[in-house]
Amino acid sequence: MDILYKAFIDPFMQMGAAPDLFVQTLWDGLVAGVLYSLIALGFVLIFKASGVFNFAQGIMVVFAALTLVGLHEKGVPAYLALAITIGIMFLLAVGVEKLMLRPLVNQPDIILFMATFGLTYFLIGFGELIFGGDPKVMIATQLGLPRGAIDFKFAGGFVSLQKIDIAATIIASIMVASLAIFFQKTRIGRALRAVADSHKAALSVGISLEQIWVIVWFAAGLVALATGIMWGARSEVSFALEIIALKALPVLILGGFTSIPGAIAGGVIIGVGEKIGEFYWGPLLGSGIETWLAYVIALVFLLFRPQGLFGEKIIERI
Repeated sequence: MDILYKAFIDPFMQMGAAPDLFVQTLWDGLVAGVLYSLIALGFVLIFKASGVFNFAQGIMVVFAALTLVGLHEKGVPAYLALAITIGIMFLLAVGVEKLMLRPLVNQPDIILFMATFGLTYFLIGFGELIFGGDPKVMIATQLGLPRGAIDFKFAGGFVSLQKIDIAATIIASIMVASLAIFFQKTRIGRALRAVADSHKAALSVGISLEQIWVIVWFAAGLVALATGIMWGARSEVSFALEIIALKALPVLILGGFTSIPGAIAGGVIIGVGEKIGEFYWGPLLGSGIETWLAYVIALVFLLFRPQGLFGEKIIERI
């Protein structure tokens, strides 16, 4: 009975006894969730355009952030370095289309998936060759990102909101909303869905696979750059950031691999869930449950809704 009390009742008693700590934990989870959504968005964009999970999205985050920081370290002003990095991500999108995707049109999905593995290791090797493997400090203040914290009195305590977290949440939310509207309401968005359904059918109605793929990979590159800036500003820029991209997996499972709103909902659920779980249930289950709790949440979710909250249910008729 004592174990059951500690597991199920005591955490909720703590939430009521210290509401300021609960709100602080909720805020930290919301910030992490929005950034997870931004990571997942890059995967969703590529999957919607090709039907393939882009394993290279994580290293694209690192590569974009390292490019920005590396240029600034060589004396390039921050905003000029940002513009050049955006141009490099566009060239990367063009290169991926010409050298990887175009030769593999109408090939099985597993072939395209393995091609993203090759892209991953190419970017790792190229990034280490150009920028080295040491962690670097993100140029947050030079890009106009604020530092410091804002403290609020709440229920007899204080809730501290980091200004960089507020900025990250606002920027990520605007980017996610803009891309959602662009790809759902425009002609390019409709063409993207047609390409995802069938390459041959899209070609037969005059849709340019080359143009669509460049646009989508460039958009995924911009998302990767924004993600690298936000995560790098909160810690450091290093190849360890690639591991954070693995958190996109449970987010995609919850939200659905083809849904931009699902990426948002899944990210918030995972972010808030793992922070609350770590703070209130971590002492009972052992510290560090934040590293695996997201995958447990996704596994449980799969049992009840395999296609995700907003995913398309696949019906096969025999």
